[in-house]
Order: sequence, then C-alpha cells, then structure tokens
Amino acid sequence: MDFLRLHWINLLALGWFLLCFRGYMTYARIKAHTTPCLASVMHLYRLEWMRHMLMRDNRVPDTTAIANLERTVAFFASTTILILAGLMTLLNVSDEAMNIVRDIPYAYPLSAGEWELKLLLLILLFVYSFFKFTWSLRQYGFSSVMIGGAPVPSESLNEQRLQAHAARIADMTSLAANNFNIGLRTYYFCVAVLGWFINPWLFMLLSGTVVFVLYRREFVSLALQTMMMSTEVER
Repeated sequence: MDFLRLHWINLLALGWFLLCFRGYMTYARIKAHTTPCLASVMHLYRLEWMRHMLMRDNRVPDTTAIANLERTVAFFASTTILILAGLMTLLNVSDEAMNIVRDIPYAYPLSAGEWELKLLLLILLFVYSFFKFTWSLRQYGFSSVMIGGAPVPSESLNEQRLQAHAARIADMTSLAANNFNIGLRTYYFCVAVLGWFINPWLFMLLSGTVVFVLYRREFVSLALQTMMMSTEVER
C-alpha cells in the first residue's frame, strides 16, 4: 500500500501508456480489415504492382524497388542499435543526466531507481522495434526471392495461377511493410516516453497525442485520400 501511495502517479502514467501502445496497435490491425487506411490501400497497390510484374520479362526495376525498401529498413535497424548504445551509456551516467532533468521547469522529483526503470522501458521499446525492423528486412529479402522465382510471360500459365503468384508476393511485401510500420510506431511512442522523465502528466499527454497523430496519418491523412483517388485501387 505504501508503494502504491508513493508511486500511484507513475503507475497510472505507465498503465495509460501501455493502453495507448497496445490498444492502438490492436485497433489499427483490426480496423484495417474493414476501413480504408494506409496499410490496406498500399496492399492493393502492391497487388497491382505484382500483377504487372508478372507481365514483364525484365524484373530488374522490381528487384531494385525492393532493394530501395530494404535500404530504408536497414537504416532504421542500424539507427536503433546506435540509440540502444546511447541508452546503455546513460545507465552509467545517471547522476549527471538526472541533474539536467531536475533543472527543467515543472520536473517531477525523480529517484535513481525510477530513472533506471524509465530508461529500461525505453530500451525495451527500442529492442522491440529492432526486432520488427530486422524481421521486415528479412521479409523483403523473401519478396526478392519470390520475384526472382515468379513465372515469366512465355510460360503461358492460366490466369488463376498468375493471380495466385501475384497475391502471394504482394502478401509477403505487405507483411514486411507492416512490420516496418510497427517499428516506426514504436519510435513515435518512444518520443512520448521521453516526457516521463520530466513529468508523468506530460507522459500521459504525449501518449495520447501520439495515438491521435498516428490515427490521423493512417486513417484520415491527405496521403491516404490521394492514393484512394485511383479508381483501380478503389475497386
């Protein structure tokens, strides 16, 4: 009871953050099956891409596009390693960092144990995003192999088999993109965690703000409206 009385505000902030983090991830995954969003509309574009790819003998532009996507994911994966190294370093200089935070106006009193726990949360989130980025990287590699093994027009396969090939490759590229997207969302929520070092109320405000920003970008953004202008994709 004493622990709850002393740390209720931090426990409340952490619970609200976990609700925002897991809640939005679950909501976005379920809602994508019934509502147009960036993930669902982009999957339709990938499906059209793979259908056109099967009509071409030259697959170099397609593998080049996959390689460009891989480079983006690899950049974030390597950046995450550098961030983790920086966070591990902060664990060794906690006193100096805590003194800097104490000078910030409206900063909440912070003990060494609380500081380390908050750093641990950041480390766990970045580790989670690293696994998502590397898994996305591997899945893009799988997509390259599937494109390389796709039938060429001279094989004269029936339409049903061609559509099945296109759907499989599109599904794999969408899996890779979704894992990359989850890694990016985690980065957004890590920004919210930075507010916890200053004030738990700021942490809760930033957590809710991240959910709002992610929802607007994925479900009601101008980019989504622009992609939905294509009548082919809408069908």
